[in-house]
Amino acid sequence: MKPSISRLLPSGRFWVISVPYLWLFLFFLLPFAIVLKISFSQAAIAIPPYSPLFEYAEQSLTVMINLGNYIFLSEDSLYLAAYLGSLKIALISTIVCLLLGYPMALAIARAPREKQLVYLLLVMMPTWTAILIRVYAWMGILSTNGLLNNFLMWTGLVSSPLEILNTNTAVYIGVVYAYLPFMVLPLYANLVKHDHSLLEAAMDLGAGRLKAFWKVTVPLSKTGIIAGSMLVFIPVVGEFVIPELLGGPETLMIGKILWQEFFNNRDWPVAAALAIIMLAILLIPIIFFHYNQSRAMEKNA
Repeated sequence: MKPSISRLLPSGRFWVISVPYLWLFLFFLLPFAIVLKISFSQAAIAIPPYSPLFEYAEQSLTVMINLGNYIFLSEDSLYLAAYLGSLKIALISTIVCLLLGYPMALAIARAPREKQLVYLLLVMMPTWTAILIRVYAWMGILSTNGLLNNFLMWTGLVSSPLEILNTNTAVYIGVVYAYLPFMVLPLYANLVKHDHSLLEAAMDLGAGRLKAFWKVTVPLSKTGIIAGSMLVFIPVVGEFVIPELLGGPETLMIGKILWQEFFNNRDWPVAAALAIIMLAILLIPIIFFHYNQSRAMEKNA
């Protein structure tokens, strides 16, 4: 008996699943493969400014793989300092966002139901404005003649303007401001589902408010903490706009170095190798996040 035509055709589940996979292939795997190919090529005075990796001539295919870009990056301390600087700024910014975002998310989760949406909108409204405009606003606030220095001098707290703009402090302020909502939202989504009777039971057993919070609320919000931290840490490592506009010469981040290699030096192979190494570094927290999410789903199943 021959199988029916409907059984030979892909099922509806196949078409639903294939759409996100096609999207990932077109906008992640394919660009990643192109950048990986460029990282193994040599810089050249041409358009585009690198030599081809594959050459076909006289009925023979020649593959020319250049490992010199990765060797050059390992020998130059500038790039190592840029990676370490990016990781340092991303880690400190993530910790600050967590310390600020956790109380905000907890307050929103415990607010009356009809007011929670309003508070979430207040958190999200700044993200509706382009990041470039918001960073330019911070340049006006933090400059020598900016709003912050004028206010501090008017109150008498300082006698001369503070040098905040074009420093790492300004970069931290800009990053925390820009990425704080990405910490608050996952934490709120986790905290709003907590059973408050667990806290009451802990306090009935003799635990104070602080101990009950530390022993009950914090462990239950572990998933939200990890999700929020990943949403902040991963994009901050490759951040370019904020350190470029608010940072100074001592602000070394891999995003600025990538821009200089691509557009100032026009050394696309070295820039591509920089990007590949950065993606390899970011795979570690991504794998950790995926592993944690899988364990959480297994426990809830």
